[in-house]
Amino acid sequence: MQRRNFVKSSVGLAGAAISGEAVAGNWHSQPTTLAKNNFKLKYAPHIGMFENSAGKDPIDQIKYMADVGFTAMEDNGMMGRDPALQEKMGKEMERLGMTMGVFVLDKGGNSQNSLAAGKPEYVDIFLNGCRRAVETAKRVNAKWTTVVPGDFERNLPIGIQTGHVIDALRRGADILAPAGIVMVLEPLSDTPNLFLRTSDQTYEICRAVNSPSCKILFDIYHMQKNEGHIIPHINWAWNEIAYFQIGDNPGRNEPTTGEINYKNVFKHIHKKAKAENKEFVFGMEHGKSQPGKEGEMALIKAYLESDSFTV
Repeated sequence: MQRRNFVKSSVGLAGAAISGEAVAGNWHSQPTTLAKNNFKLKYAPHIGMFENSAGKDPIDQIKYMADVGFTAMEDNGMMGRDPALQEKMGKEMERLGMTMGVFVLDKGGNSQNSLAAGKPEYVDIFLNGCRRAVETAKRVNAKWTTVVPGDFERNLPIGIQTGHVIDALRRGADILAPAGIVMVLEPLSDTPNLFLRTSDQTYEICRAVNSPSCKILFDIYHMQKNEGHIIPHINWAWNEIAYFQIGDNPGRNEPTTGEINYKNVFKHIHKKAKAENKEFVFGMEHGKSQPGKEGEMALIKAYLESDSFTV
């Protein structure tokens, strides 16, 4: 398969997205219509996000992401993929100089095995997931795995539940730390039954676990829904944040489609991180506001717009 030569100007992609040049026909047969953008931040699309343009093959999708300028990729379902495909994806990302973002730790905690319950059998399921996550991470050169502790155990006091979660996460961190893997705890807004809901609650738990392998995944979409006040909450939880995810609200689609001023949020994080010589991956865990190839071009254009801040 011949890869195309891409022009370097981001203006080319914005123009192509508007005119439709880049979305006509098959991606692999196109001449130099897509630009390779120089994004300021390490945005990470997920598998399936560009399948209308790149096809269903995960390797082709990774190539497409790199060709349009994305320097990272995440895949929630990576642990469920065949190990041979995992290795192939890892080697392709390494060849392209891309960073592997998060994958979800399989059965890391959910409504069926909530860590808040403190049940030994639930903790064993979680710890087994940690061991298998180490093997997956080796194949794809991953550093982060997403953990959600599961639902409230409402027949127990909140302090007891919190203690159960901390105890389980400490044991998980002991498995992950020797391999250099960080479990990033994600507070969610999907249902009020979820134990982990806010960034300050997650900060408190990370401080109690007290391990470099237990940090916060700050999903801006979920935190806008649950707590708002996004930039101050980022500042307060800053020392425990290891990863960000993106989604505008309402709709959980690309930036510019909802109420969150992502240009300002990105600018704030970039400036703060640069001052401390830090770098974050920004997982694009959202849908598209428009269907088809046109929607994929509109998504890239939205990231160009939101990334056009100056510091």
